[in-house]
This record gives sequence, C-alpha cells and structure tokens, in this order.
Amino acid sequence: MELAILLNNEAMNLTIENILLVGSILLFISIVAGKTSYRFGVPTLLLFLAIGMLAGSEGIGGIHFDDPKAAQFIGIVSLNFILFSGGLSTHWSAVKPILREGLVLSTVGVLLTAVSLGYFVWLITDFTIYESMLLGSIVSSTDAAAVFSILRSKNLTLRKNLRPTLELESGSNDPMAYVLTIAFLTLVINQDQNITSIIPMFLQQMILGGVFGFAFGKLSKKLINRIKLGFEGLYPVLVIALMFIIFSTTDFFGGNGFLAIYISAVYLGNQELIHKNTILQMYDGLAWLMQIVLFLTLGLLVFPSHIVPFMGIGLIISLFLIVVARPFSVLISLMFFKMRLRRRFYISWVGLRGAVPIVFATYPLLAGIDKADMIFNIVFFISVTSVLIQGTTLTVVAKWLKVGSPEDISPYTDIEKWQPDIPKSAIKEIDIKADYYAVNKKIVDLNFPQSAHITMIIRDNEYLTPTGFTVIAANDTLVVISDSESDLAEAQRCLQHEGRTGS
Repeated sequence: MELAILLNNEAMNLTIENILLVGSILLFISIVAGKTSYRFGVPTLLLFLAIGMLAGSEGIGGIHFDDPKAAQFIGIVSLNFILFSGGLSTHWSAVKPILREGLVLSTVGVLLTAVSLGYFVWLITDFTIYESMLLGSIVSSTDAAAVFSILRSKNLTLRKNLRPTLELESGSNDPMAYVLTIAFLTLVINQDQNITSIIPMFLQQMILGGVFGFAFGKLSKKLINRIKLGFEGLYPVLVIALMFIIFSTTDFFGGNGFLAIYISAVYLGNQELIHKNTILQMYDGLAWLMQIVLFLTLGLLVFPSHIVPFMGIGLIISLFLIVVARPFSVLISLMFFKMRLRRRFYISWVGLRGAVPIVFATYPLLAGIDKADMIFNIVFFISVTSVLIQGTTLTVVAKWLKVGSPEDISPYTDIEKWQPDIPKSAIKEIDIKADYYAVNKKIVDLNFPQSAHITMIIRDNEYLTPTGFTVIAANDTLVVISDSESDLAEAQRCLQHEGRTGS
C-alpha cells in the first residue's frame, strides 16, 4: 500500500529528482519477480510487462505514459543491445552445421508467416490487404529472450542441433520482420504504389545490411585490438560506441541496421579480442537490463482497457498464428532439409512472440494510419497469449516429442560443442565429498580463480545450470572449465579447503 501511495505521488509530480527512485523501484521489483518466476515456469516477459502495466496510468502506480515515440526510441536502443549480445554469444562452430536451415527459417519462414497470417486477417476483418499484411509482418519474428529464459528455468537440454537452430533463427529473424513491417507500412501510407515498388527497398535493406555488418565487424576487430586504452573497463564502452556507429551508419545509407549489428556481433564473438571475457560479461548484463527496461516501457505504454475490446479477434488471430501460420511456414521452409518430423514440429511450437512485435507496432502509431491503435492492441494481445500458451508448455512439448537429451549423455558433449576452443585438459569433473569445504556454500563465496567456471552441476542424475548463488551439495558432480591446468587445480583446492593459495 505504501508503495502504491508513493507511486501515485510520483505520478502526479514525475520530476528529474524522483524519476530515478520510481525507475529503480520498478527495476528491483522486476528482477525479484523474474527470479521468483523461474521456480514456477512463468515467462519473465509476462512478469515485466505486468509490472509495467500495474505501474501505468490504469494500474496502482498511476504513471501516465502515452508516448509511442519515446517507447520506440527505447525499443530500438534495447534491441541494439539484445541483438548484439546474442550475436556475441553465438558460436560459429555450433551454428555452422545448421546455417542454411537457420537462415531459411529467419527469411523465408518469416515471409511465409507474415503472408499467411496477413491473408487470414484480411479474410476475417475489415482491414485492407496491405493493413493485414502489415499486421502479419509485425508479429512474424520470434523472441529469443523469451524462449531461452524458459528453457534455462527448466534446465531443458535439447537434442543435437535443435538448440543452435532455434538460437540462430530467433537471433537473426528480427531484421527480416523489420523490413517487411516498413515495406507494408509504406504501402498502407502510399495507396497509389503496388507491391513491386517495395522490392528495390527490400533488396537494398538486406544487401547493405549484410555488407555493412561484415565490413564493420572486421574493422571493429582491428580497432578493438589496436587501440590501447590503458583501462580494461573502457573496452566494453568502446564496443558500445562501435555498435551504435554500425547501426546508425548502416541505417543512414539505407541498409538494415539490425541485420548489420547482428552480423558484426557474430563475427566479433568468434574472433580473438582484447579483454573478450569482460566484454561478453558486460553485454550479458546489459542485455538483461535492456530486456527489463524494454518490457517495463511497453507495459507502461499499454492501456489495458483499450485491449479488452479486441480480445476476441486477438485470440482468434493468435491461435491461427500458433496452430496454422507458424507450423505452415516452418514445414515449408524446411521441406528440402533432412530433419525428423518431430523436430520440425518442435521448432514450429517454439515460435514465441515477445517484445519485438510490440516495438514494431509503434511504427504504425507514429505514422498515424487509421487502424494504428487497433493494430497495436491486437499485437500486444498476440504477444502475451503466445508467451502464455507456448512459453508455459515448451518443456511439456519437448518431452512429448522426445527432443530432449537423454540423461546418460555426458555433459562434455555440450561443452565441446558450445565452447570448442577450450582445451580438453582444462575441463574436469569434480565429485564433491561430504567433508569438502564447498558443501552448503554458494559458488560466489568460493574464491575461485578468475578463469575457472562451473558450467554444470550433476545432482541426482539431473543436469543443473548454476549461477553464482547456487548452493553446492554433497555428492554433486561439478563440470569445471578453465584456461589452464594450474587454475583448474586451484579451483579443486578451493572446493576442498577454505581459502586458496595466494588469496
């Protein structure tokens, strides 16, 4: 109650002096709620959106926020960080075997989803064909953050190349959806143009985005490794500057900035860079921060009372997207690839719509087209229902289709696949005995060597992905990796005895 009163007071006088307080409270609540949601399998996206809506003008917070332009700006900045972080963490050796499948899904698959859903919307509503295709384009891409936060919360390991396929598709399909959104928005605004008029713009966006992305990636590597900044903490800041330069320059010349930063990030993530671990860790944290900020902002932007009138039509469109449009696009896109049918079905089910479609839905709002409000509210409802229906059933469907890894697979398989550059001599399984110092200790309190990391815990025949706050138990088996044998031996001493040599 006190928080509600505070937020209402802040809503009435939201000044520079108190906006940090309100923002930090919302951020803190989001982090705690997101952590709690893992235990119950509730997608964090829904929690962040719900907190934003509760803090909004129709919620207990009473914060009035009705500025699509500001929301779009926050969305674009956030997507820069999220896409760049996803690209940096993409291992080329893992995606190379499924590169063609992933690229076809992120291009042809997105196009087929947009067209099939758009045609359905045209049949059941009074939208024009271009307005329908615009709606279909906005919700045509999947959300990587929503997918993998749920997979991690359930400790679900997918078979063979299924996870990198989903990762590559989710990370690379936003540029295609963006181009289609802008293309059909152009046709809605300029009624005298036909669909062939957008083909040159489409080709220009994709070609320049790819070329600029690869070229800037190579240039960025040289700059990062040659510029001597003197302080390790400045290198992540340099990468942030390069990221925005890549995006804005590509966009200035008519290319797809989202595609450019993703390609650049994938290139950089697979090269030797100065202070690479520091850069990766910082971007991982920033990507989470931007996701929370983005979801909170979009939650604030939404007026729940405006969504209610469109819930019926929104549910019909959402169900068609989940049951028909997405499976159709996946099956057609992968028809020429050798892949078991149950894996195709699982890929089609992992088609969560998240924050990206809601960001794209702000473009019609700013363009001022007639049905902009209706499109925005329907898109918001589709995103929420998609995460609610598909997000909460990912693990159930994975077990039903038998696409999860069997329990007797060695964790070395995943480590070597995702981090092939780590020498085998620096990977070790350590059995925790009852008299070890590490028993009942948090990982963060073990004073490990900087290069040593616990990547997996095997407990009661289950594989757990640890965090710094994971408590180690007796009889656990830890999979530890390190840059050197000496640090690996030091890590084992930390597990056995209090303190370590040289600490």
